[in-house]
Amino acid sequence: MEKNTLIAIVLSTIVLITFTVLQTVVFPPKPAEEIVVEHEVPLATEITESEGIASDTLAMAYPDDEESLQEEEIVILTNKAKITLSNRGGDVIGYELLEHRDGESGVDMADNVSPQNRAFSIAFGGAENGIIQDLFHVKKIDDYTVGFYKTFQDSRSGGKYILAKQYTFKPDDYLFRLDVTVEGSDGMNRLSFGDAAYTIRTSPQIGPFYNAKSNRYENRTFMSFDGSKKKKQILKAGETKLYENEFTWTGVGGKYFEILGVPVKPETMLDVLYSTKVEVDDYANAQVMLTRKAIMESFTQDSYYFYVGPRTEKNLKIYNNAEENAWGLSNLKLNESLESTGILSWLESILKWCMELIYKIIPNWGVSIIILTILIKILLFPLTKKSSMGTLKMQELQPKIQEIQEKYKDQPDKLNMEMSKLYKESGYNPLSGCLPLLLQFPLIFAMYNLFNNYFEFRGAMFIPGWIPDLSIGDIVPLPGNLPVLGSQIHLLPIIYLASQLLFGKITQSSAAAGGNNTQMKIMMYGMPIMFFFIFYNAPAGLLLYWTVSNILQLFQQMIINRMMKAKRAEMELNKAAEKKVFVPRKKK
Repeated sequence: MEKNTLIAIVLSTIVLITFTVLQTVVFPPKPAEEIVVEHEVPLATEITESEGIASDTLAMAYPDDEESLQEEEIVILTNKAKITLSNRGGDVIGYELLEHRDGESGVDMADNVSPQNRAFSIAFGGAENGIIQDLFHVKKIDDYTVGFYKTFQDSRSGGKYILAKQYTFKPDDYLFRLDVTVEGSDGMNRLSFGDAAYTIRTSPQIGPFYNAKSNRYENRTFMSFDGSKKKKQILKAGETKLYENEFTWTGVGGKYFEILGVPVKPETMLDVLYSTKVEVDDYANAQVMLTRKAIMESFTQDSYYFYVGPRTEKNLKIYNNAEENAWGLSNLKLNESLESTGILSWLESILKWCMELIYKIIPNWGVSIIILTILIKILLFPLTKKSSMGTLKMQELQPKIQEIQEKYKDQPDKLNMEMSKLYKESGYNPLSGCLPLLLQFPLIFAMYNLFNNYFEFRGAMFIPGWIPDLSIGDIVPLPGNLPVLGSQIHLLPIIYLASQLLFGKITQSSAAAGGNNTQMKIMMYGMPIMFFFIFYNAPAGLLLYWTVSNILQLFQQMIINRMMKAKRAEMELNKAAEKKVFVPRKKK
């Protein structure tokens, strides 16, 4: 392959890496089952002035029955999750997904929980205030429904109100409903701290645990959806971002799992705060805090739906059709939270369908990646061949091009006219060399996003003992804990590097010399080495695609080189025939 083609390939790879780095009115709720309050039991909140709200404006409570409350845990077990709740604040302290593993246990979607920050906890006022730390009364309604309630007193008005939280789960659903009820009495007809009534928050962090410093292929993305468009944001550790626009749902997603919050009445929401505060063991949170507007009525019930589960199309799209989910919800468009290539998502869907079809025949996702890559390379071979052959045609025309450029160097209009005439007479299109490569870009982007984010790769084994999980790097154990290398290495990146260097070697232009040759060597050796370090911790599924693609491209290029060699020989014969002068024989 000639220099221009090689540059185009390298540039396409650079564009790909840049692309990945720069890579953000439901049905009215059914009435909640009533939480029966047999008697009002007041509670003293422990929020202090240092946690945000001045003590003289706190919602204080009576301590008369405080001693009768004991801290306890309540476990709700569905077919999808094991949820552990505490009556301290009526909060979630454990949320284990049973069908998805993280080591020896299920993925914990209530990760990084601490005494000061629990999942689905409530803070009076805005997001800057500490969560309620009081013990609530518990009422277990059925196997999938539990309520928590407490009576508070507002020190400003002296009025009392009951704050209740009721969780309702379904046995086979990743979505649950949380009802928050505020009922005033004794002259209490509002709950307001400035513009806010209370703030409800998601889990401090979602599982599985990941190291943000070493795993650049995993992150936490904050998202909000306004009914037609998704907005996303990735924050650095220790940052916060206030989102004040309207939304129908909001949440945070990792590569494979997410938590999304859907207020039934989004018009009652004040704003949303995204937070990556570092609170526990130097592990940054990824938390969404939804603040409710001030409540001016004596009785208010707010309902929220929370999706806590895998970030997959099949699990999210069911909430677009009331007949497909247990809640009877429709048009939530939670599947808009999926990471996709945007305008190329249709192409990604086609590739996914093809790969899943292959999987049905050969139930191994690694094999599916290889077969799909082979099929794609076969389909693209004519384009690759055309691009390479175009460089030969350009070489053949080069003497005439230089002649025209020299002749009309002071007449740009005439120069363009003569160049167009030359291309037309020779049947050569100057875009033929780069257009096929440009047409491949959408396919490269779509395949990259598919192989890097496809949920089914998580935990999918390809080769036992080497690639046990296509969603993480391959594993080759080393004898002992060696310096620098540690106890294991990744072999796929090494194979990728070798194939890339070999590919560059056979495509190196023999005509390159001097400065051009130096540039060629930098691209041939420097770029693959740089990408080796970028891809070293890449998921095995993604790296398997790149490596197989490189090896196939290597063989394709060897075939094309033979064709080009034959074409060059033909061109030389044609030149010789044109220069040959006929000399008549002398008569005897």
